[in-house]
Amino acid sequence: MAEPKTSRTGQSVAAFLAAVPDPVRRADTQAAAALIQEVTGAEPVMWGSSIVGFGVYHYRYATGREGDWPAVGLSPRKQALTLYLSAGFASYADLLARLGPHRTGKSCLLLKRLADVDQDVLRELVAAGYEHLNGETVISDGV
Repeated sequence: MAEPKTSRTGQSVAAFLAAVPDPVRRADTQAAAALIQEVTGAEPVMWGSSIVGFGVYHYRYATGREGDWPAVGLSPRKQALTLYLSAGFASYADLLARLGPHRTGKSCLLLKRLADVDQDVLRELVAAGYEHLNGETVISDGV
């Protein structure tokens, strides 16, 4: 079976965050990382070259394929600050309605600017997504 393209690495999270070229995106990413770490209690770990992960979600498909992925992830993409919640967003319409300007994919939340969203709602959303997985399929130490 093929290895996943994105897996945990030994790269420095601090160096990655400090190297984000756009100063606003860099500040937003550093603030979001601190928020996620505080809410989840999980240490940040680099996944691949561009995702900061918090906690580990172990998945297993009916086909037998399985692997690990961050329970909560963060990436400073060019177009938007992207948060990944492995639990997805289907159960969180009420929180998303109060969050502020954003877009979502199946398990990604795209924010243009962190200052434009309600930080308390973002905390609730991260906590709910992380707790949804906690105790079921999250490996708490992340390594």
